[in-house]
Amino acid sequence: MSLSPQTDSRARKRRRGSSALEMALLLPWYAFLFVGAFDWGFYSHALISTQAAARSAALYTSTSSATAADQTTACIYARSELRVSSNVSTTTTCTSAPLIVSATSEATGADGYPASQVTVTYQTLSLIPIPGLLNKQFWISYTAQFRLRS
Repeated sequence: MSLSPQTDSRARKRRRGSSALEMALLLPWYAFLFVGAFDWGFYSHALISTQAAARSAALYTSTSSATAADQTTACIYARSELRVSSNVSTTTTCTSAPLIVSATSEATGADGYPASQVTVTYQTLSLIPIPGLLNKQFWISYTAQFRLRS
């Protein structure tokens, strides 16, 4: 059975209208999912960068017992790892938010030998909060420990 050209044209217009209505109803959900994925991606990047900063600084401080408590150079190494973060690129010290670095030589490793320990604490930017899921800002802290090499 064949429909007349006029009936076929009306059916196509109705289908196009229903697609626009579906898109209008789903667009807020798509926007919500995009914002959530963007936020989670940013926070994941911040976690990985904080871990890399602590490891880099701890690797430097483990070179000798003289450098084990060198917070100034540990700060430089941590800042260089976190330089891609927009709120760290202008930071010159590591004693207050958004970046706090502490280094100590008084740690003992899991094997019982002296170790250097560096803790990097980073405060994320204020992104788009999702009530009940994500806050505006997070404090991320990571501690890395390496055995002293000499």
